[in-house]
Amino acid sequence: MTITLSIHVLDLNSGVPAEGVKIEFWKIDETNMYLVTKFITNQDGRITPQLIEQAGEYQLLFYIGDYFKSKTIHLSKPMFLNKVPIQFGIEISNRNYHIPLLISPWGYQTYRGS
Repeated sequence: MTITLSIHVLDLNSGVPAEGVKIEFWKIDETNMYLVTKFITNQDGRITPQLIEQAGEYQLLFYIGDYFKSKTIHLSKPMFLNKVPIQFGIEISNRNYHIPLLISPWGYQTYRGS
């Protein structure tokens, strides 16, 4: 069974979708992590939905520091948040996983969306 993964990043600091956020998608096994692919969010802060064919543990690594550096806002040095990892499990019986990430230079929130 194929599973669909979608991602949406929203910039809470500006109140807009976060366009241009680099994201790495990793597969985690018992001893290692393997880079599956990389994404860049589009103008809506989204990626093209991805098809996942294996259940298991995964990680998304969001480069929000690079995103906020491209904006004209004051940032602490060093930045409070630079990269945000989200580790999650995919169960083969579920068909769709949506991971929204709400970001600011000072915090973030995520959940399993629908």
